[in-house]
Amino acid sequence: MITENYDWITNISKEKFQDKSVILVGTGPMAKEYATAFHQMNITDVTVISKSDKETTDFSNSFDFQVLHGGYEHHLPKLKQTDLVVIVTPIPQLLDAAKIAIDAGQKKILIEKPGSLYSEKLISFSKQLTDQIVRIGYNRLVYPSFHKLKQLTEKEGGITSCTFSFTEWVHTINFELYPSEVYSRWGISNSLHVISMAMELIGMPKSLSSLQQGSLSWHPSGSSFVGSGISEKNIPFSYNADWDSAGRWGIEIMTKKNSYRLIPLEGLFVCHKGSVNWEPISLNPSYLKVKTGIAEQIVIMLNDKIENEMGLITLEKASEYNKLAEKILGYNLNNNG
Repeated sequence: MITENYDWITNISKEKFQDKSVILVGTGPMAKEYATAFHQMNITDVTVISKSDKETTDFSNSFDFQVLHGGYEHHLPKLKQTDLVVIVTPIPQLLDAAKIAIDAGQKKILIEKPGSLYSEKLISFSKQLTDQIVRIGYNRLVYPSFHKLKQLTEKEGGITSCTFSFTEWVHTINFELYPSEVYSRWGISNSLHVISMAMELIGMPKSLSSLQQGSLSWHPSGSSFVGSGISEKNIPFSYNADWDSAGRWGIEIMTKKNSYRLIPLEGLFVCHKGSVNWEPISLNPSYLKVKTGIAEQIVIMLNDKIENEMGLITLEKASEYNKLAEKILGYNLNNNG
């Protein structure tokens, strides 16, 4: 479970990983974010697996890593055990690549979120594990802003209420990249970023009333989503997201002393009781040139002590997130792929 400790996250650049070896499966935009993190962390023993010659060339021109083209099905079974395998393929291939990595003897695997579009596939995969450590990369749950907020709210006696929005910028979505199922379950593909962040702050719902209205040609279950409930920590919450309108992702948290905003999620702002002014709270990220949360995830996976204390999202917890998104977004709960 992610803890309230903030200090560790500001000191991760002190960790030394020059002797670690990594396999990176994928060469898309997120794979390049991980590669940037490896470079900044002085991890040089990195083997990248690409699908095509063009992807190999593009990646090789950007990073000084060994790049193998031909796909993970061909290369993963042949590679020696490394300290970490990071899988950043398109969503439909994530678990398939992870299974091949496990069959090849890999022990530590970080799978890009959400792991799968279907909760049952995550549970089924978890039952195949023995002594492997497999986690889902919800990088926003290791944001400095997130951990600082948890620390502050704990000192103030806890969270009293929460509201959040997962309005999507649908005008920016590239509908040529993925199969239709990725878009028809976009709440799992993408919106779970902010939903999971809110839930990790207040606890999963013990009661939830959800409403969907409207539809989009690629997302028939709805375009507007509102709801409210009570979390397992007895914290009331509400949400509103309108994909046909304007807005952005954001979370607002209340305590008895202050109100806090994660808007944008990477930043943290406070409004003190009796004031209407939102003031920024200073944060201290360790790797300024790395996408927020990526280096933090790598540190957790490569440091057994931190992994035992902190832990990233398990397959079982990722399955719970998927089920929650199915209810919030109105997906067919019987459709588990």
